[in-house]
Amino acid sequence: MSSLNAFTALIAVVAVERLLELRLSRRNVEAQMAAGGIEVGMGHYPVMVALHVGLLAGCLLESWLLHRPFVPVLGYPMLGLVLCAAAGRFWVISALGDRWTTRVVVVPGLAKVRRGPYRFMNHPNYLIVAVEGFALPLVHTNWITAAVFTVLNGVLLAVRIRVENRALAGAATGT
Repeated sequence: MSSLNAFTALIAVVAVERLLELRLSRRNVEAQMAAGGIEVGMGHYPVMVALHVGLLAGCLLESWLLHRPFVPVLGYPMLGLVLCAAAGRFWVISALGDRWTTRVVVVPGLAKVRRGPYRFMNHPNYLIVAVEGFALPLVHTNWITAAVFTVLNGVLLAVRIRVENRALAGAATGT
């Protein structure tokens, strides 16, 4: 199997994983809304979806159209980071359980989660997304996609974290 075919398969696996996450998120959002949950920050959500679709599309297009080579000294460490990010993502999802969503939904009165990676930091998933968004394209030397995603994701996360922090603070105080 050529490196480009292997990379394409990796992107396909990540895409399937994201689709499964969206399904889980939808189920969790419905349950949270039924329990009195409130969704906030809906305006940035379509931008986030487009950015993440763009990451996967950019990985493929840059590889195919610009004939990016696989450079083992870069590709293998980046693949290691991608695998670590996937493990971190599963840790986050398991720590949050039915409270994990891709949207910002809070159920007033519920305490913040302080288990799993949340024992160490407030937003571990966003660190994981940043690492993955940088490393995944670089598995196949797609430096343009890595740079563009990293910058745009930084801007998006500045908005997302502010929205989420505000929502969590309001939920904890009941406002």
